[in-house]
Amino acid sequence: MDLMYYLDKGGVVMYILLFLNIVGFSIIIYKFFHIMYYAKNHHLITEEIKSELVKTNVQKSAKFMIITLLKDSLSFKMQKLSFGLNTVKIIASISPLIGLFGTALGVFNSFEAISALGLDDPSIFAKGISIALITTLGGLIVAIPHYIAYNYLIGLIDNLEAFLDSKLVPITVEVLK
Repeated sequence: MDLMYYLDKGGVVMYILLFLNIVGFSIIIYKFFHIMYYAKNHHLITEEIKSELVKTNVQKSAKFMIITLLKDSLSFKMQKLSFGLNTVKIIASISPLIGLFGTALGVFNSFEAISALGLDDPSIFAKGISIALITTLGGLIVAIPHYIAYNYLIGLIDNLEAFLDSKLVPITVEVLK
């Protein structure tokens, strides 16, 4: 038994889950490399923030204003870095629900078949239950890795933000000179 067998057995619900899986993993892979690039080249972000701060022409006596601008700028950069991860989170959240929808359809089809043909042939009932189980499993197979990847990538961004925040202290001192 291969993937195409389960996709065909699960019907439209499984194709929707496959589509969501492809979209989600594309975002995950892109974001992973994007975050790793900035983690390795963190000086690019700190230099951007420093140049933005110099352009603002804030008086050096306004230390609180400078620190606030640095924090806001860093927060904005991290927000841009996490753009797209909400899609991964949504896929992780709705995949089990889509699988559950397939489960309901499969059970409904089973009872429709029983009411139309009776209980003489148990394979009629088994077909609907098979669809129900395949779609439930498909929803979970899509959701679990997306949920793990989302949390992992958010953790990477949080760690990068904390690291960059510690790098902003010397920038603050340098700007205040």
